[in-house]
Amino acid sequence: MTAPAARAQTAEGYWQEVQKRGALRCGVALAPPHVMRDPSTGTYSGLFVDFCNEFAEKVLGVKAEMVDTTWDQMVAGLQAGRWDLSLALNRTPKRALAIAFSAPVWAYQISLVYDKANPKIKDPKSLADLDVSGTTFVVKTGSAEDAAMTANLKNATIMRLADVDANRLAVTSRRADIVVEDSDANALFVATAPNRWVALFPTPAVAKQGIAFGLRRTASAADIDALNIFIEEKAATGQTADLFNAYVAKIIGASK
Repeated sequence: MTAPAARAQTAEGYWQEVQKRGALRCGVALAPPHVMRDPSTGTYSGLFVDFCNEFAEKVLGVKAEMVDTTWDQMVAGLQAGRWDLSLALNRTPKRALAIAFSAPVWAYQISLVYDKANPKIKDPKSLADLDVSGTTFVVKTGSAEDAAMTANLKNATIMRLADVDANRLAVTSRRADIVVEDSDANALFVATAPNRWVALFPTPAVAKQGIAFGLRRTASAADIDALNIFIEEKAATGQTADLFNAYVAKIIGASK
């Protein structure tokens, strides 16, 4: 057997390994509306969670297990084999050197949310308008937003916290001035108090990427194709947009 053939045979066992185990382990960190957690029950929901459950049950014939993690461990935990899929992960060239990605499930863009009454902020248009000494941006540690702000900010302070809820609390309590997040998640935050919060889409854009599932690099092209076909079918039939809109409506309704 040639070396390439041996590698292909090993890689093709990605889903078979999951089936033998009887569970598809999904690494999750908060990213509403893609990944959400009920604080009273600890139960996860959201667009990516639903897709993980359905792919596990209807395609692989196993149950899905959600594994709690943090954004700064999302790639490392996948590489270490602690879970099989990382949910709602931004596709970046740097990450693609370490892990494999599915096709995008949703589009991603960074937005910046600030309090319109904040005296430090006066009608900004670009990230550079906000990159001044004395201004604090808050990001999820280890996230795509963290990487983008680290690369682009030269003068402002970056506060790094564990998750989206902690970041929102930091801005609400005025420990930070600007929360940097996926534009969809930030839109939900603004909807909780539209008279207070302002969302800025910087010009030029800071980041536009796809949000996808992450897999270990041992996944073969055929393994990834199986997941991609599942994703493509969901988009083509409108189920992706319908689920996304349903979760957005649910979150906005709960905030009123």
